[in-house]
Amino acid sequence: MKNQISVKIEAKGVILEVKREKAVNYLESILYDGDLKVNDEIAVASFGKPIITKIRCIQKALPLSKGFESVEKASAAAGLRLQVTSKEEILSGMPFQIIKNNIKEIEDTFSEEVSEGIQLDDNGIFVKADSLGSLEAILFLLRQKQIRIIKAEIGSITKKDLVFLENLPEEDKFMLGFNVDYDEELKKEGITNKGVIFNDIVYKLIEDFEKAREEKTKESERKKLEELPSLAKIFILPYVFRNSNPAIFGIRVEGGVLKQEIEMINREGNKIGRIKTIQEEKTNMPSANKGKEVAISIPGVNFERELQKGEFLYSNLSEIQFKKFKENKELLSQDEIRVLQEISAIKRKTNVTWGI
Repeated sequence: MKNQISVKIEAKGVILEVKREKAVNYLESILYDGDLKVNDEIAVASFGKPIITKIRCIQKALPLSKGFESVEKASAAAGLRLQVTSKEEILSGMPFQIIKNNIKEIEDTFSEEVSEGIQLDDNGIFVKADSLGSLEAILFLLRQKQIRIIKAEIGSITKKDLVFLENLPEEDKFMLGFNVDYDEELKKEGITNKGVIFNDIVYKLIEDFEKAREEKTKESERKKLEELPSLAKIFILPYVFRNSNPAIFGIRVEGGVLKQEIEMINREGNKIGRIKTIQEEKTNMPSANKGKEVAISIPGVNFERELQKGEFLYSNLSEIQFKKFKENKELLSQDEIRVLQEISAIKRKTNVTWGI
């Protein structure tokens, strides 16, 4: 009689459904390989490290859907109801495997299996949801909108998640949280992050993200314009406090934002000088918005000879600066666009192709 070599197959299965009764997790599962017995330690796949837990009780499904019977041991292939010791959130659809001093090997296997189900990108945003089904639905909708995802997980938002978020590139620094919240540690410490967007309605969550991303893009573009002179139009009021060295007089901001160091021109395109100070009730201000009535000082100008009460002055722009504003016209307010148009009209009095 020939010797037969017995190859032991390790217990493996998949979680069909997770039921929680009186703070106990019950895993309705299919065992498709090997044998499983009470007190065996198993690893269950997750989107992070595998969940390690012990089998407290095994119930085997009876034929013809007649319920379950408790057993000490079960063999493949069988439908099982497993009571486990872990209180962590276990996800339906995840594989499980008995641990036999091979946790690293199991981790690698699970990582490969889970990544096949959830396809991620080399860059993109971070998504968290309350369940695997919710996560898959969100990812499907994000893919339809060609939104890239670098990381997707189940469960509450942790401090580790926020650290990961902060290390993403600025344009991808968003986390979408569907039906989840910050974990208890973050709540106790009062830690939040403006890049985290919450909503319990999936379509609204994506809509909120798109709006926030658009605002961030505009803000980024807006910062590029900060290097350019502020667009401003002012009206000279009938209050002259000093005629020269420097000239100090009252004005009202008619459009845009008036800032210190802006060079001003009149309606003929003549240079008047740079604003040294802006004051409101003897208090220096770095800027003044539309509608503000303030006093300004301009060195090197004689008010009586070069200016008139009731006259309009404008911020001076070079042709290159004007074109830069035109390229980013969508970032300007209607008020700023109007001021820009008036400045271009002044410049074209002496050069009809200016800024074209």
